[in-house]
Amino acid sequence: MSTYREEKLTEISSKFQIYGQVMHAESCKIGHINETYSATYDQGGTRVRYIHQKINQHVFKNPEGVMDNIMRVTNHLQKKLQAERAPEPTRRTLTVVPARDGKPFYRDDDGEYWRTFVYVERTQTFEAVQTPAQALEAGKAFGKFQRLLADLPGGRLVETIPGFHNTRNRYNALQQAVTEDHYNRAQSAAKEIDFARKHESIVDTLLTALADGHLPERITHNDTKFNNVMLDAETGGEICVVDLDTVMPGLVHYDFGDMVRTTTSPTLEDERDLSKVKVLLPMFEALATGYMSQAGSFLTPTEKSYIAFAGKLITFTIGLRFLTDYLNGDKYFRVHRAGHNLDRARTQFKLVDSITRHEEQMQKFVDGL
Repeated sequence: MSTYREEKLTEISSKFQIYGQVMHAESCKIGHINETYSATYDQGGTRVRYIHQKINQHVFKNPEGVMDNIMRVTNHLQKKLQAERAPEPTRRTLTVVPARDGKPFYRDDDGEYWRTFVYVERTQTFEAVQTPAQALEAGKAFGKFQRLLADLPGGRLVETIPGFHNTRNRYNALQQAVTEDHYNRAQSAAKEIDFARKHESIVDTLLTALADGHLPERITHNDTKFNNVMLDAETGGEICVVDLDTVMPGLVHYDFGDMVRTTTSPTLEDERDLSKVKVLLPMFEALATGYMSQAGSFLTPTEKSYIAFAGKLITFTIGLRFLTDYLNGDKYFRVHRAGHNLDRARTQFKLVDSITRHEEQMQKFVDGL
């Protein structure tokens, strides 16, 4: 790490309620949005690690609102875990280290917002689910997260990214991109555009159910990739859900749907060989079993009835975003080759097809849990 960064982190660390001397700091690959470092301190002869992060204000326009959400959520999780006598409760949710002035963040002279978490030790993360046992743990982790937050007191959480999972907005954005076609790419994506238009009928399903009062608004994570679950390094069991910036009001289906998208297919999200893209029912069944073991206690019958559909809708929504970005010149998602976002969209849409073929069977399994 550069001398500048080492000096900057030494300065930042002095602004938080951390005692001891910085021994070592290094960049940390946690997510793709915030600038993250792992720092080791000497505290009376014992080495203790912390996570320092600079919040990306281009993505999160209201960093103080983000931190207010995180403080409310993590404090509530700690109380619930202790009340349930969970083993090692301080490993099972993030712990925010306050700044010297008591705030959950420090704002530097450049206007950048920094925060610090206690490092959760003896854990590991994976970029992708490798076994049904891991899918079970992922489902359990996010189901428990939702369950413990179902009775969070106080007012509504801040929407850190408004309209994040609003499929109607995503569909309309695609239609605008097709109409404008600034990069003359619509012809090369004609099949995918046609696929999106043929599936417009599913776009408003959950939004309408919410507006009509059939589905309750919950507190949801909204970024349920498998690498946002820390697993115990020895047992492989779920320990802690991380990356809480997008925790905000939403539908439980947003979380479960993205879990289906990212855990049930054996391929990466940009797989070019579409014959490999398909929902693996053993993975889905493990995921649903883990999730329902925790969330089944608070879900309404109507919420439960949309569980399989959620996988199709959220996968379709992400496909819309990839396709829109392709048409708009690859402005949002980082690409590594020509047509990368189009490949991603094709993969999502192929998975939508696979889920559609198995949706009835998937929902029947959930109904039996």
